[in-house]
Amino acid sequence: MTSEPKPPQPDPSPALSDYVVPSYAPPRPSKLLVVLKWAKISVFTVIALSLIVGLWGHSRWAKDTDARLQALEATTQPAKLRPERYDEAELVALPPVVQRYFSKVLKPNQPMVRRLYLEQKGTFNRSFQAAQWEPFAARQRVSTNRPGFVWDASITMSPGITVRVVDAYVAGVGSLQPSVFGLIDLGGSSGTVDMARGELIRYFAEAVWYPTALLPNQGVQWKPLDDKSAQATLTDGPLSVTLTFTFNAQGLVERVNSAERSALLDGVMVPMPWEVRLFNYQTQSGMLVPMEAEVAWVPTTGRVPYWRGKVQKLDYDLPR
Repeated sequence: MTSEPKPPQPDPSPALSDYVVPSYAPPRPSKLLVVLKWAKISVFTVIALSLIVGLWGHSRWAKDTDARLQALEATTQPAKLRPERYDEAELVALPPVVQRYFSKVLKPNQPMVRRLYLEQKGTFNRSFQAAQWEPFAARQRVSTNRPGFVWDASITMSPGITVRVVDAYVAGVGSLQPSVFGLIDLGGSSGTVDMARGELIRYFAEAVWYPTALLPNQGVQWKPLDDKSAQATLTDGPLSVTLTFTFNAQGLVERVNSAERSALLDGVMVPMPWEVRLFNYQTQSGMLVPMEAEVAWVPTTGRVPYWRGKVQKLDYDLPR
């Protein structure tokens, strides 16, 4: 007996599962990728905040500095008429070492410096106990009709902190103000007699950059000490300061010393000998001036340099 072939069976009805799309769950990111993602976000956030703080601080600092510059400009009108050009005849009564200096650094009929704009770069030692040198860049404006200056510096501290410093002597008032990012004041000093005297001393010592301001017709009185040095006295209003200028074999000022200046230590003004050393004289606008300098305090424990810089630019305002 043979079996008969079965007729073809119809396909079974499709099941419900045939119409359901399988669920998909993406793999979970690794912990490393999550950390990297948030690290990027944090870095971008810090950069953005730094830019905002930097711009805010710069704007605040620029406004304050501009106010000082405007006040300095207001003092540039001379109280009395002064000669506009250097005359060698006025050197006759000066000590020989001073006569030699002016003959060396000034050309005949040299115009008197009325104003000066200069730029500097160098390093600043922010510690009195141990050397901690940090780079700085600065710009400065000087007026000689009445002694005055505004020094605006930016010091880059580690790690990446910028300290702005303004040092000024305007209309007989001295001031020193450091500030982090131009926003957080670090306790400077202003308006005291000691501060005014110290800033006038600074102006006087830096006159080697504008040497016509050291002439007798600008109110400077010279007194001989020996064949290498002389004392000079400058008076501005009620203040009178005296510096010792020491000259090298070429007749140029190599050192300036003061026994009247005070250092600002922990918010207190402490009287301390002060010294400037000068190097690398070059001719600028007809005058021979130093392009490098080092400034130091000289306590009994030993000399402490705190400023080393090079002049990058000198722009003089001279009568025609």
